[in-house]
Amino acid sequence: MSHVVVIGGGNAALVAAIAARERGADVTVLERAPYALRGGNSRFTAGAMRTVYGGVDDLRRLMPELTEAEVRRADFGAYPRERFYDDLGRVTDYRADPELAERLIDSSLEVLCWMREKGVRFLPLYGRQSFEVDGKVRFWGGVTVEAWGGGAGLIDSLTDIARKSGVEIRYGAHARGLERTPDGFEVCLGSAPEAHRLAADAVVLACGGFESNPAWRARYLGPGWDLAKVRGTRFNTGDGIRMAVDVGAATRGNFSGCHAVAWDMNAPEFGELDVGDNFQKHSYPFGIVVNREGRRFVDEGADFRNFTYARYGREILNQPGQCAWQLFDAKVAHLLRDEYRIAKVTKATADSIQALAERIASAETMNAAALVAEVARFNAAVDTATPFDPTVKDGRGTVGLAVPKSNWANRLDTPPFEAYGVTCGITFTFGGLAVDAEARVLSEDGSPIPCLFAAGELVGGLYYFNYPGGTGLTAGAVFGRTAGRNASVVGTL
Repeated sequence: MSHVVVIGGGNAALVAAIAARERGADVTVLERAPYALRGGNSRFTAGAMRTVYGGVDDLRRLMPELTEAEVRRADFGAYPRERFYDDLGRVTDYRADPELAERLIDSSLEVLCWMREKGVRFLPLYGRQSFEVDGKVRFWGGVTVEAWGGGAGLIDSLTDIARKSGVEIRYGAHARGLERTPDGFEVCLGSAPEAHRLAADAVVLACGGFESNPAWRARYLGPGWDLAKVRGTRFNTGDGIRMAVDVGAATRGNFSGCHAVAWDMNAPEFGELDVGDNFQKHSYPFGIVVNREGRRFVDEGADFRNFTYARYGREILNQPGQCAWQLFDAKVAHLLRDEYRIAKVTKATADSIQALAERIASAETMNAAALVAEVARFNAAVDTATPFDPTVKDGRGTVGLAVPKSNWANRLDTPPFEAYGVTCGITFTFGGLAVDAEARVLSEDGSPIPCLFAAGELVGGLYYFNYPGGTGLTAGAVFGRTAGRNASVVGTL
């Protein structure tokens, strides 16, 4: 029986462990975090998983609990592989590695069905990916499925499945290096003088990118990125990338790029598990976003939120003070996601734009007069003749503005008015290890490094500049299962 060591503790790592154990391997998972902080970035997510599906019959394979009443009430639509390809290609400027993209997309539904067979439960992503229009719940943006209980529920479920299958999980186990042996690797654990070694026939690296390492962020992402807040775990400091490079691995992908979003201005340095991903503020397509100078700086309606949110964090970081404010009026208040209603939120409310601007200015640096003038310009530019529809790119835009709004433009004219302070929250980094479609880590000459595999956020080459929402957990599961299966049969590939 081969011994597979999986380094990491999130979705990709646990899926790899389950898959390797399924194929008969003896599996040890090394989770750097203590038990209370386990789960990597996966535990901080909403649990959304983008997948190909042909219609409700495919969704019922994942969610057999769907009732006839739910099916009649919802318009789930379909998400064919061609559309997934188009979305991934479009948002990454067609730089995504075609072999990785093909494996991700063509295996997405199969892997989610496998997870369901193992005991992971899914449900429709009602709260964040649908709106009710004319009595019908319409899903939009290509993301329809979430794990039961969100990211935390997914980690709990995968942990339970792994343990019941015989996987050993060690918490507080910090892997710091790899050393090649004739039969695989020795994994170096801990620090001297307590350091010890664990022999492995194969190793799967699934311990995240370098987003929690401010020095690496400034080095690779550029000036100012050391000031960004981290949405998730504090333990993703680039260890897996460094360990692999030390044994000859090649790096790959968009090292100057990352997934970064609008995050509450006063959120802590790292994610808080009791809040999860609710510090994010992603309903900006239904309002406007202004900087401290009172000026808009992005097209809030350029595309569905799924296809802009991961790059707009960078835009916020580039603004004065690395912050911005999202403004809404009463007409769209019912469309705001639940994250706007949490207790820990930076918010201002007023019955006029003038009063709102003054309130923001009193609490935070803001050019109140410029903000009032900006709202007036925006209101005058809105195309009110085009109907507003939040479930499609409705073409209701603006005319004549230096920074247009392409869809979902509404005048801010109905009190009360609300403003939410946001900054940049980094989720994960795009640059990582060179990995092929079999999840094998590649050396500088392009050949696979024997017995070394990788999955999850440290895989480079999938995302460039941007990211289609809900793809991360799916990619982690697809390449996690691939890595685990192949690690269990090292020497046969």
